Amino acid sequence: MHYVAFIHTDDAPGFGVSFPDFPGCVTQGDTMEGALALAREALAFHASGMLEDGDDLPAPRSIDEVEADDSLSDWREGATLALVPLVLDRGSPKRVNISIDRGLLEAIDETARARGMNRSAFLASAARKEIAGSW
Repeated sequence: MHYVAFIHTDDAPGFGVSFPDFPGCVTQGDTMEGALALAREALAFHASGMLEDGDDLPAPRSIDEVEADDSLSDWREGATLALVPLVLDRGSPKRVNISIDRGLLEAIDETARARGMNRSAFLASAARKEIAGSW
């Protein structure tokens, strides 16, 4: 699931990020890439807090829906819009059964060992990076 973020540069150096569907969820970074990385963390932290409090998460809106929302016109002014993935850490691993090419599996295991990781940790890390890069 991805949420729309507003990225502002304003007059200050760096990039500020806010989420129209999560008022109060904000962050900033020195570069666009850094700001988006921090935005993923801020969104996950904010959403986790809402869930712990028993609140429902808002349904993600498309960029078109956010652009059509007249109540956001001032907030949207001068902003670059981006989609930020929400990846919640549920706190416990879940065993799954997957099918994968044997040669790819050997490469995964070799790379994981070289990085001091097990297969599961390596695959989870790679999946998080792929999801984060899909915005």
